[in-house]
Order: sequence, then structure tokens, then C-alpha cells
Amino acid sequence: MNKSELVESIASEAKMSKADATRALEAFVNATTKALKKGDRVALVGFGSFSISKRAARTGRNPQTGKAIKIAAKKVAKFKAGADLAKTVNK
Repeated sequence: MNKSELVESIASEAKMSKADATRALEAFVNATTKALKKGDRVALVGFGSFSISKRAARTGRNPQTGKAIKIAAKKVAKFKAGADLAKTVNK
């Protein structure tokens, strides 16, 4: 499902216009992004939670040459499915 299909689905489920559904989705994405950037965790009970995880710097290999390269440390966004979502998906 891509963004336009998601907007269409939200609009039909919530009985709202596609423009309102687009604004709602963008507001959710923006609010979640800002919270994660601050280091906060976003939890939606029954659905899941978004959080930030730190990856340490490490040494990798260039697959073409086999030469060792340094991979810098970075933060990555993670999503952990909630119990209800996991249960529904596994039915």
C-alpha cells in the first residue's frame, strides 16, 4: 500500500474527504518525526511503538574489493508491533 492508497483508505474508513485524510496523515507523520528527533518514543496502544536506536560505529567490507571500510555510528528509527497488531497479522 502506498501513500495515496493509504489516504484513500483513511478517507473511506473515517468518512472524510481525501484532502482531510491527507492532512491528517501528514500531521501524524510530522508529529512522529518531531518526537523521534527529540529522542522521544511514540506509542500507540494495540498498534505498536516507534523509537530511536543507536548503532555503534563498525568496520564493514566493500563487497566488490573486499577492502575494510569504516561505517559511522548513527541513529535509526525502529518500529515494534504491538500485541494486538502482531496477533491480527498472524491469524
